[in-house]
Amino acid sequence: MNPAPLSESAEWPADAVEVAVVTGAWGVKGGVRIKPYSADPQALFSTKRWYWQAPQEMPAAHRQRLDALEQPLRVASAREQGDGIVAVLQDLADRDVAQACKGLRLFVKRSSFPTAEEGEYYWVDLIGLEVVNRQDERLGTVVGLMQTGPHSVLRIEDLDSKTGDKLERLVPFVDAYIDEVSLPQRRIRADWGLDD
Repeated sequence: MNPAPLSESAEWPADAVEVAVVTGAWGVKGGVRIKPYSADPQALFSTKRWYWQAPQEMPAAHRQRLDALEQPLRVASAREQGDGIVAVLQDLADRDVAQACKGLRLFVKRSSFPTAEEGEYYWVDLIGLEVVNRQDERLGTVVGLMQTGPHSVLRIEDLDSKTGDKLERLVPFVDAYIDEVSLPQRRIRADWGLDD
């Protein structure tokens, strides 16, 4: 399903980044529970406007309840609770409609993210960067990241130059292996061999 129709004053942002999913209703007045995709959900708290898309598999009865839901959602309040977030949205005062929101994918503008500290990066900014080693050998392209507890791991994919098969490399995203991240050059330099 495409995003909900936008009001005349709103456009789907070109830099929209998916950051969370609605997991159900919260409270009796239309609040919602949200599961952020990041352990640090500051992107959700950095703006009072969340864009949404309904999942393909949403039941027809829920889809009908969402017909009047605004795009973007206007956030009255949001706070962390346990391992998730609870939020009250303007124009959503009905628990049944809040429950119908279960499964909504939430997006925010990348331009509204808080500024990252020196040496810190948002995962979304690392996806698609080329990775080379100290010998300028191409290791591949970052296709994702995994959280392994103490640190993140870059998932890097490339094609084997001999067989054409897809290769996946997992490189810990820590100072011991990452020499440099250049967002302007869209490149990461790593201390990692082709056969590691």
